[in-house]
Amino acid sequence: MDNQLLDTLVKQLRQSLPSQQVIPGAPLSRYTTLRLGGPADVLCSVSTVEHLSAALAAASELDVPVTIIGNGSNLLVKDGGISGLVIHLGDSFSAVTEPTPLPDGRFSLTAQAGATLQKLCNAAADHGLTGLEFAFGIPGTVGGAVYMNAGAYGGEMKDVLHSITAMDFDGRTRVYSADELELGYRRSRLMSQPAVVTSATVALSSGDGETIRTAMREFSQRRRQKQPIHLPSCGSTFKRPEGHFAGTLIEGCGLKGFRIGGASVSTLHAGFLVNDQEGTAADYLALIAHVQRTVLEQTGIQLEPEVRILGQDAPVSAV
Repeated sequence: MDNQLLDTLVKQLRQSLPSQQVIPGAPLSRYTTLRLGGPADVLCSVSTVEHLSAALAAASELDVPVTIIGNGSNLLVKDGGISGLVIHLGDSFSAVTEPTPLPDGRFSLTAQAGATLQKLCNAAADHGLTGLEFAFGIPGTVGGAVYMNAGAYGGEMKDVLHSITAMDFDGRTRVYSADELELGYRRSRLMSQPAVVTSATVALSSGDGETIRTAMREFSQRRRQKQPIHLPSCGSTFKRPEGHFAGTLIEGCGLKGFRIGGASVSTLHAGFLVNDQEGTAADYLALIAHVQRTVLEQTGIQLEPEVRILGQDAPVSAV
């Protein structure tokens, strides 16, 4: 983005949003769990639906591309960063409602898109509502979880999702039922027909609060024991191939601990590629490619990345 357009965009955004929420050149490594990647031309963190609408309108008027991010837990930003406007839905857009009875005997909880899954799970447990235990510990936001139909331990968002409210990029808001989202394994309709999730409503059943908490603690303990949650990563880097587990395939190919630059295959769980030595996005992408190539050569199975890869490569320096 040229400087004149950048200045105009920043000026327009600051007319509608608090100045501190509009950050030119924001380092996106601070907004992803991988802790790598280049800057955004402009980043704005929204705290209301009105802020979101104003940001989308400014970008549309100036013909600036828009990228939406949440907790950045399934996101790899390339070293050249992301052009245009990056809208961040985070802690300031994370309210969770009180439960509401549904006609079928269940109860609904509605969370804004920037709420973490952990916050929503805790709210459910506080009210003795069961069904979300599988999601406890998934390090993403509600919006991101809907977008990719996040799941773990035999459960996924489509099992509990009732509906969402989303804003089209032209600012129009509508409600989608869970069926309309065409949720499948790590995919949703939103991937092909983009819209910004503003809130999601889940439908949960009454349960015993202590039983719910016990299940959540057990899932959390399993994660700590089997996953490198203490290191920067994007979670499971690859989708699960039909009939196989990515981590098992990678370990079977002798790749545990394999390193390129500052990125390596976790020695704890081979399905996790970690940024354990302050690596670059180029390191991480090269590691993904090496793992894919090796697994394909040795097993005939093509691993597909689960991580969302955005942005552009860093410019090549003249020698």
